[in-house]
Amino acid sequence: MLRIHFTSDDLARTRFAAGPDPMWELNISLHRLQRRDASVLFGPWRRRVAPGLPAGTRLLTTLSPARGYTCDFLTPQTGADLRTQTAALRAAPRHRLRTDLETFVRLHRDLRLPSWTAELAAGSAQVLGRIADTAHAYFGAGLQPYWRTIDDEVCHDVALRTRALVRDGWSAVLTTLHASARWSYPVLTLDFPVDQDLRLDGRGLLLQPSFFCRYRPTVLFDPVLEPVLVYPIEHRPGWEHLAPAAVPAGHPALTALLGRARAQLLEAAADGTFTTTELARHTGLTPSNASRHLTALRHAALVSSRRHRNTTLHAVTALGAALLSGRQPLLPA
Repeated sequence: MLRIHFTSDDLARTRFAAGPDPMWELNISLHRLQRRDASVLFGPWRRRVAPGLPAGTRLLTTLSPARGYTCDFLTPQTGADLRTQTAALRAAPRHRLRTDLETFVRLHRDLRLPSWTAELAAGSAQVLGRIADTAHAYFGAGLQPYWRTIDDEVCHDVALRTRALVRDGWSAVLTTLHASARWSYPVLTLDFPVDQDLRLDGRGLLLQPSFFCRYRPTVLFDPVLEPVLVYPIEHRPGWEHLAPAAVPAGHPALTALLGRARAQLLEAAADGTFTTTELARHTGLTPSNASRHLTALRHAALVSSRRHRNTTLHAVTALGAALLSGRQPLLPA
């Protein structure tokens, strides 16, 4: 059982990640490869990517085994792009490496580490470089071809939960992160393979949705590190076949009325609350074109927009929803 202890300051500092975290997805996808479980969702992906994986992938699976503890240094908490994270991986401090490998040995008594991990524990730049290079190669072969879908699905989860937060508050969000989630202020309780307490102590919590996370949420082992809760999102079977091309508008009459781009944006926005970038990605438009068309839809009262921190969130209005459904909108008397 995992117990996350909040204070009022922690709730104020709890936030969602803006999108998928490359190194978290990389490590958790390695678990899916090794365990060969969840065959309906991930079996086709495994069969497609396995033949093209780099030979050095074992470097990663050694430190990120199918079950149990994965070395914390493999998920650097710097930025949300692979280049920044692998740069941080190459510069991992010796004390972090030594601490993580000692923890690995203690928690995986049935696994024998290869000899190169002794060099790693000593801070070998050469071994760290090999691990970082392998991470890049694995990501390119196993995740990059599907990254647009992964990004869309994770961002969709964040948009829906952000909408729930605005409407119903943190209680509604925290209790729906996982089927096992139980929220009784100041403690969030979740199923976990071991008994663990995570005290936030005013640092807040980063909620990180994960595409490859499947059964239960996970956290970093070392409580000194920035608190992050990685939780599974809902999936659509057949996701590996989804093409990155723009989604065609499904309402010919609506397309004729508004134009293809605006009809696509209106349909895409009907699924929740999204940023301009998310809607642009979903429809295949550039962000600048999407912004221009969203402005026109807003002026027509079909879409509402509001600022949230440093971004703008868009949602379909009642009039826009009525237009999509073909219903007669309710007009004031």
